[in-house]
Amino acid sequence: MKHSVSGTFMKILLNLALIASLSITASSTLQAAEAVSLDDLLQQVKRGRVEDAAENKQRIEEFQRDRANQQTALNNIKAERTREESRSETLENRFEVNDVEIIELERALQERLGDLKELFGVLQQAAGDARGNFDNSVTQIQYPDRGEWLTSFAQKMGSTNRMPTLQEIERLWFELQREMTESGKVVKLSTEVIGSDGEAANREVTRVGLFNVISDDKYLEYKPETGRLVELPRQPQGRYTSRADELSGADSGLHPFAVDPTRGQLLGLLVQTPSLTERIAQGQIVGYTIIALGLFGLAIAIWRLLVLATTGAKVSSQAKNLSQANTGNPLGRVLKVAHDNPNVDVESLELKLGEAILKETPKLNAMLPFLKIIAVVAPLLGLLGTVTGMIITFQAITLYGAGDPKLMAGGISTALVTTVLGLCVAIPMVFLHTLVASRARRLSQILNEEAAGMLSERAEQQTAGA
Repeated sequence: MKHSVSGTFMKILLNLALIASLSITASSTLQAAEAVSLDDLLQQVKRGRVEDAAENKQRIEEFQRDRANQQTALNNIKAERTREESRSETLENRFEVNDVEIIELERALQERLGDLKELFGVLQQAAGDARGNFDNSVTQIQYPDRGEWLTSFAQKMGSTNRMPTLQEIERLWFELQREMTESGKVVKLSTEVIGSDGEAANREVTRVGLFNVISDDKYLEYKPETGRLVELPRQPQGRYTSRADELSGADSGLHPFAVDPTRGQLLGLLVQTPSLTERIAQGQIVGYTIIALGLFGLAIAIWRLLVLATTGAKVSSQAKNLSQANTGNPLGRVLKVAHDNPNVDVESLELKLGEAILKETPKLNAMLPFLKIIAVVAPLLGLLGTVTGMIITFQAITLYGAGDPKLMAGGISTALVTTVLGLCVAIPMVFLHTLVASRARRLSQILNEEAAGMLSERAEQQTAGA
């Protein structure tokens, strides 16, 4: 029994020693690890208990002091809450009184305003409409700060606790009057312009009323979203840009200028109008073929007119001197036949002269069939292009339907342009063929007249000789 109690006591001591070894400092742990007997271990446990007791006592004293401080803080907070509750009740009572007073004041304000409410409504609407118009106006580049003022003025007109001043109302009238006045002015100013290459630079621009802005010979477009001027990537036709250049370089006087009253809509449509080169390109291969034939026919007609004009001059010179035959012209060659046969009878001479004239006629009528062929073939090629374009149009309708006209525009353009090109080539070719043929016919008539004169003269000589 004694041994079991001592064994139990030893186990308890060992457990206590283990617990103490976990709670003491690192130096105590090292010393416990170096202890080799139970007495040393017991002394270390005693020292640990004493230190723990002192530390716990210190903590309890600190807690008691903190508890007293916390109680004091709690009492202060409760007193503060009581004061705030009292203040909140006072403010609530004051709020109710003020609310009633505000309602009475607003009612009195509405009664005193009377018809002014309609005036303020009109001013608010006028300010809002003016802001929208000014934002899209080209005069915004000169007066960029008026938009914000109009917005604040409209907000003031819509509120019930803010009254406009007489100066503010007069300024609204001034802004409207200034916009009206600027619509009839041509003004030059310097501002930032974004070129067609995307680069921004300060340039001198000319503003024509509220309609157009130009710089040199370029039309500009005002972008309301950015408030900047942008050079149109594609300019209208030369007759418009030449007038713009003239107006930009002028300082005074009257100058013709194309004004867009729609503030850019007509100009945008005008810019989208295809040029002559683009219209010709719409004719595709058939169109280019027609143009090539037309140029070829024109070259032939000019060449033949020059040849016939030169030949006509030589024939006229030869007609003044029938005694000497010059073989460098058709009439001289016909005269040479008569001079080479002075003794033949009239019938034989007539045959020889007729033969000589027949030899000269093909030279005078050279290339005339080509002009006639071109005049006939050009409309047929135009008809071919029309049929081709309509086939393309019907294919587009089959694939995509007829909902979007742009899908059919290519085929319709081909159909119409080739027809126009064919007629534009055929009509001049008919006139040129007629002109060249008449010149050749006139020369042939001169040869026939001179030949008839020589025959009559030979007949008279033979009659006189008989």
